[in-house]
Amino acid sequence: MRLPRLIPPLAVLALIAGCSSGDDGTGDSGDGPATASIRTTTTAVADPSAGPGTTATSTVVVTAPSTTARPPPTVGDPRVSSEVIGTFTRPVDVVVRPGDDHFWIVEQTGRVVRYDGADAVVALDVRDRVSDGNEQGLLGLAFSPDGSRAYTNRTDPGGDTQITEYAVATDGTFDASSARVVLAVDQPFANHNAGDLAFGPDGMLYIPLGDGGSGGDPDRRASDPSSLLGSLLRIDPSPTDDAPYSIPAGNPGVNDPALAPEVWSWGLRNPWKIAFDPATGELWIADVGQNRFEEVDVVGATADAPAGRAVDFGWSAFEGTERFNDDVVDTGEMTPPVLTYSHDDGCSISGGVPYRGSAIAELEPAYVYSDFCTGTIWALDLSGSRNLTLLEGFEGVTAVRTGPDGELYVLERGGDIHRLIPA
Repeated sequence: MRLPRLIPPLAVLALIAGCSSGDDGTGDSGDGPATASIRTTTTAVADPSAGPGTTATSTVVVTAPSTTARPPPTVGDPRVSSEVIGTFTRPVDVVVRPGDDHFWIVEQTGRVVRYDGADAVVALDVRDRVSDGNEQGLLGLAFSPDGSRAYTNRTDPGGDTQITEYAVATDGTFDASSARVVLAVDQPFANHNAGDLAFGPDGMLYIPLGDGGSGGDPDRRASDPSSLLGSLLRIDPSPTDDAPYSIPAGNPGVNDPALAPEVWSWGLRNPWKIAFDPATGELWIADVGQNRFEEVDVVGATADAPAGRAVDFGWSAFEGTERFNDDVVDTGEMTPPVLTYSHDDGCSISGGVPYRGSAIAELEPAYVYSDFCTGTIWALDLSGSRNLTLLEGFEGVTAVRTGPDGELYVLERGGDIHRLIPA
């Protein structure tokens, strides 16, 4: 086991800041919603009281804050270390099953591993049924709210996205004979598959999809909500008599033929990881940038709908907060990111979860995220609007996720999974 990482007291930035990244969560470089009327850029200034060895960033983007009420600020800054809990093969996700205290680890090469901290059991092995490319493979996993069914997101041998349902057996393995393809989506290129899955507070299945790949969204799919690509989908995975899934009644495309009925929101480039805040219902999205900026998006639920309904996140009219494709009309209703950082500071954002644990008391509440290239762990302080540098020195971070204990785990492409602990 490697020694815990510890750095001096954290950098404290005066405003919401960004610090690093590039193309996607696997390393390809290449509230009420905030309103697009606020797009202000300034310069980050480090708090001189933070002490030597702290880190500041050069790019700060301030956007309209969430309207969701937040807890009062905590006092002081957390000192954080880490410990390795296990080593796996190219881990890209840690997932929690309702009512289960195991770690469910997704290996990009095609396995789901059930792990109790000491013993590991392969719950699913589809290594012969995935495209094993840089941004392809077994990419996501989610469990139904009652834990009886598992849903995977993989790219098949032809490179297309497949969402597959499995019954979970009493021994915790997935019943291969129960496999049912819920949704299949053609992928025109081998990159920007996104790959995450999550059940929202409403019990519906949310599926983020990238814009189809290549670079610069050449077919402008992300700005076209009639396309499933470049969108966040929302479906009920329960089959009907004539379809493998159902369209929830509240989806914006139900009554608008300009939208695909599955589309919940759009304007996304490569939304590598999404997460719902269990305390507020807010939806957080780590969306990988093109050539200049990485971004974090957040939207809140409304009285009428869960978070994200009919939101346009702006790609490819904008990359971060900067204009990108001039031929994509800026409608003035696009929702800008809550945080961006430039490629001077990283290359590929690795989301990211709102922390609601208890081990690192001074950190809660915060959105904790990283970058594939820099290996730095940052925390966007939700109560104080600071961007904190927690730890440095990780390699090829693919995700920061919440474990069954509610604490934070950092996944490295090389195999190690680390628990963040107080120093």
